[in-house]
Amino acid sequence: MRGIILAGGSGTRLHPITKAVSKHLLPVFDKPMVYYPLSVLMLAGVRDILLISTPNDLSLFERLLGTGEELGIRISYAEQPSPRGIADAFIIGADFIGSDAVALILGDNIFYGQGLGAILQAEAAVKSPCTLFGYRVQDPGRYGVATVTKSGVVTKIEEKPARPKSNMAITGLYLYGPDVVSKARTLTPSSRGELEITDLNNLYVARGEAKLVEFGRGMAWLDTGTHESLIEASNFVRILQHRQGVFIACLEEVAFRMGYIDRAQLAALGRGLLKSVYGDYLLSLAEISAKESRANTSPDKIEAVWG
Repeated sequence: MRGIILAGGSGTRLHPITKAVSKHLLPVFDKPMVYYPLSVLMLAGVRDILLISTPNDLSLFERLLGTGEELGIRISYAEQPSPRGIADAFIIGADFIGSDAVALILGDNIFYGQGLGAILQAEAAVKSPCTLFGYRVQDPGRYGVATVTKSGVVTKIEEKPARPKSNMAITGLYLYGPDVVSKARTLTPSSRGELEITDLNNLYVARGEAKLVEFGRGMAWLDTGTHESLIEASNFVRILQHRQGVFIACLEEVAFRMGYIDRAQLAALGRGLLKSVYGDYLLSLAEISAKESRANTSPDKIEAVWG
């Protein structure tokens, strides 16, 4: 499975702080926002990732993330010259996707919870034509809302309904089979000139091919599209990290736990970030791992609380 991070758009709801830089590069507590969706794809076992952004911002992402080689993954980049909708990502990434399945995640979505990686890997292994992830919210009228059977088949999706039939919002994480490209190409732009993800998903709904996996009470889903939600997300990360002593969406740790890099590479990445709490954390992980190895134990993979 391949992965796409859509980090385009103009971020107008966050003006003026996004007038000079992509919102996906803004800090969510101690890390750039884009670290969070990237970590989710890595936890899902995805190692070949395409990041789509605006022509003005793309070089900044490349400067931050590079090729991904240091993390044991591969990151490539593509432009979305204007905001043409979420489904446009599949047309832009058609050559990248090829004949593979693909995971798409929005660059301003944050997911957190015990066992997140295991859930995503299990769903990716099923290879369903369309897998959506739902989360119960208090204000479903702000989101795409799904009606679902007991077996998890999606029977209807309504975009920002005035009278929602459920409180099950569809999150910004989607898994598709390789036919998603051909389906995206059949879409016509909406009244706002965009290829809508809801229209794409409804093509699968009409064929009975859309399933929904609910993220339950032990999971957190946050978006960061407003000033208030950006602060809330930062506070969420700060409190959890302070209480638990582990970092959320630490790319280097995820790479290490997933087996993408080894202990020596982890330590080298930590040394490259000396004089920062983040660098100290990476070095401490490498030291703890070395002690565990000497004691003939192995660090947990995937199921740790940072997942």
